[in-house]
Amino acid sequence: MDEIKRTRAGEKASGHQVGHVGGSAAADKPATSAAGNEPEPDKEDVGGRRGLLAGWLSYLLRKGIRLVLLLAAVSAISFTLVEQSPIDPVQAYVGADLLKVGPEQREAIAAYWGLDRPPVERFAKWASAIARGDLGESMIYRRPVLEVIGERFAASLALMLTAWLLSGLVGFAAGALAAMKKDTWMDRLIRWYCYTLASTPTFWLGLLLLLVFAVWLGWLPVGLGVPAGVLADQVTVADRLRHMLLPALTLSVIGISGIALHTRQKLIQVMDSDYVLFARARGERGFTLFWRHGLRNVALPAVTLQFTSFSELFGGAVLAEQVFSYPGLGQATAQAGLRGDVPLLLGIVLFSALFVFLGNLLADLAYRLIDPRIREEAQL
Repeated sequence: MDEIKRTRAGEKASGHQVGHVGGSAAADKPATSAAGNEPEPDKEDVGGRRGLLAGWLSYLLRKGIRLVLLLAAVSAISFTLVEQSPIDPVQAYVGADLLKVGPEQREAIAAYWGLDRPPVERFAKWASAIARGDLGESMIYRRPVLEVIGERFAASLALMLTAWLLSGLVGFAAGALAAMKKDTWMDRLIRWYCYTLASTPTFWLGLLLLLVFAVWLGWLPVGLGVPAGVLADQVTVADRLRHMLLPALTLSVIGISGIALHTRQKLIQVMDSDYVLFARARGERGFTLFWRHGLRNVALPAVTLQFTSFSELFGGAVLAEQVFSYPGLGQATAQAGLRGDVPLLLGIVLFSALFVFLGNLLADLAYRLIDPRIREEAQL
């Protein structure tokens, strides 16, 4: 009887232990939803996503405030500079017919364009119109400023985008080649090329290319955006590309030097680092060494620098379009400044400020998306 009691007591203890273990296993399982099929989302993951979203919203809000302040400052400064310009808008508007226009007509023209009002009143009226999305009417083209900017920018965008891509790709390749061939004749040749072009004026290089390829060789057209004397519906894509080639080549050749020298310097620093020294000791050489250890480290600074070059690209386009008589936004800027078209000039200044700001914003966004450390710092 005693043995039977001891056996039953052992079975009860074993059953109690098994139940306890089963309870612990059940407690270790992840919490499930009401349906009992899928686990509930981790609170840390939800908090991380919310923190990331809050960080991006805060970043975009700061950028939006800076953009508003930038446009306000550019508006005030540009309007003040235009007021101090020695060019008389009425005289520039009349042009060659100045001797045929009497004082009464000059006053009527000034009243029509609002030039007879005090500067503060004109600025307040212009700023309120901008807040409503109205940039005014161009004195030269007699069309809304937004239409003129949109039409001219479409032509300039193709030109600047082509030059931007060419200068970025060729400049990055040249800088990487110079760094990998450091202190050789190839490195010295690339550096000489970059230093020479960095000090070359855009208009002078444009005139030189125009003289060689259009006048002497006759391979490319002299200028303009389309062939002269041809109807718009008869102009082909090949015609537009041939007329755009020389201006794009001028802009891209000038832009190569900056990205090439910057890439060369960064890649030399990478090649002198300890982990590259260890890779060399393992037998890595040439393109393999660059592909595994150099490309990713120098691509990010190169992309950032290329996006921030929008201001230089826009300034170079103004000169290149003047040299080649290319009907883009740069040519419209020069005409507005020389002929006293105040509404168009101020509208282009605001648009160019917005264009450069977007270029810097894209550079910052690319830096954050490519480099995870920037995103982590933004969350903190």
